[in-house]
Amino acid sequence: MDTKSSDRALSLYQRHLDTGAVPDRFSLLGQEWELLGGVFSPSFTPVTELFTTWLPYPVGGSFLEMGSGAGVTAVTAAQKGCAAVTALDISATAVANTGRNAELHGVADRVRALRSDMFDALGPDERFDLIFWNSNFVEMDTDFVNATDLHHAFFDPGYRAHRRYLAEAPGRLTDGGRLLLGFADIGNTAKLRTLGAEAGLTIDVLRAERRELEIPIEFQLLELRR
Repeated sequence: MDTKSSDRALSLYQRHLDTGAVPDRFSLLGQEWELLGGVFSPSFTPVTELFTTWLPYPVGGSFLEMGSGAGVTAVTAAQKGCAAVTALDISATAVANTGRNAELHGVADRVRALRSDMFDALGPDERFDLIFWNSNFVEMDTDFVNATDLHHAFFDPGYRAHRRYLAEAPGRLTDGGRLLLGFADIGNTAKLRTLGAEAGLTIDVLRAERRELEIPIEFQLLELRR
């Protein structure tokens, strides 16, 4: 566990608990969005905007987002031409938030939001042209407890969620489908690559950008391939 990254994540988590600091609406990517209490706020860091802008959306195809939060990326995928978008989140409030923003932007007919622990809510035969997760890349000790839904947006004790994603996501791809992960250099890159190797995956950086925040962070869009 990297103390600097965990301290920053804990600070950002506490900021979300300050109801006076969390907006119920925010602007991003030239659009207005609703935000429900207890859902990760995309206005507090640049990560959602960066990854949502960088993704190679499969026009006319299917897109799965793991951890949809407020639904910015899922809604954008539909706006960019994806015919079918599935948005999964472990938080019921985040699922509702995604649904509200899909309605707000007129794409509810193409965005399906489901409460799910990783891929559990999907049917056994569902496959997707692009799967993406803006991950909770801050590794915590294995005995750390994600006591609330919001904790899951920041912390991954023992990288258990990352292990599941790398192991299970490839089996959810269509032939020629792509698997992407939103990560950062304050995550445990060495452990991620070890988990990738165990799953038979190579990991390549598609795009990266460094931002000077409370600490310098390089946000990375990674592609995982077999």
